[in-house]
Amino acid sequence: MWLSLLLGAMKQVDVLVFSGTFFAQTNPHIARMLQERAQAGVRVRLCFGDPDGEAVRVRGREEGIGDTLAAKIRASLTYYRDLVGYPGCEVRLHDTTLYNSIFRYDDHLMVNPHIWGQPASANPLLQLRNIDGGEWFQRYGDSFEAVWASARPWAPDRQE
Repeated sequence: MWLSLLLGAMKQVDVLVFSGTFFAQTNPHIARMLQERAQAGVRVRLCFGDPDGEAVRVRGREEGIGDTLAAKIRASLTYYRDLVGYPGCEVRLHDTTLYNSIFRYDDHLMVNPHIWGQPASANPLLQLRNIDGGEWFQRYGDSFEAVWASARPWAPDRQE
């Protein structure tokens, strides 16, 4: 389903995660696929947790994994180096409490609500569609926009 939604996106792909490890590890060609979507006119925005940020330190402590979450973020980011500066693609880092991960593909939204102390992979996944009068899709979209606005562009050479 993830790949089908990604390949079918015509307007936008938005991702909000701390590490999103599975996203690249399940498909090592994800960056190329995102570039191809951008070439087709799709706006691609990826927002990862800042591995040096307070929110990641807190989440690592809460999950009982310490600095491992920051390391997972750094590992995930290596897959997306080629997107930095690529037309139509942006990668940013956020330092916010993340109550859920968000994956938006046009009018489809996948929401992974976070349960305290549990990794994202141990939590449920909800699928929402944008329909007239439906407010949950818009609320999650607004949440993405708020975090995106506070995030800073990722500069891979400064992370090394």
